[in-house]
Amino acid sequence: MKTIINTPKAPAPIGPYNQAVLIKDTLYISGQIPIDPATGNLVEGDIKAETTQSMDNLKAILQEAGMTFENVVKTSIFIKDMHQFAQINEAYGAYFDAETAPARETVEVANLPAFVNVEISMIAVK
Repeated sequence: MKTIINTPKAPAPIGPYNQAVLIKDTLYISGQIPIDPATGNLVEGDIKAETTQSMDNLKAILQEAGMTFENVVKTSIFIKDMHQFAQINEAYGAYFDAETAPARETVEVANLPAFVNVEISMIAVK
């Protein structure tokens, strides 16, 4: 049995999917892009700000499911330009304790939804 997780504190899905799905104790969070849920506008121009907005969106979904970043076991980061990796990593790393950080991959892609520069998805376990 799956439980659908959605919160107005993160951007509404822009297609036929939900923000997250909880199955037993495992939460699968859809990729989050840097949309400010308060305005519906993209955060653009600074990759650290874009990454921070994506992470804040993920944080809101985790909180809706009763979890925190400490529950995250796996992340996937999709970026448009691998030359921005260090800046993305710096912003991303502020959300985790290095000792308990999750497993992760970072992949450069040609394009992302809304032509953003970064998208991040997560798996978390209670």
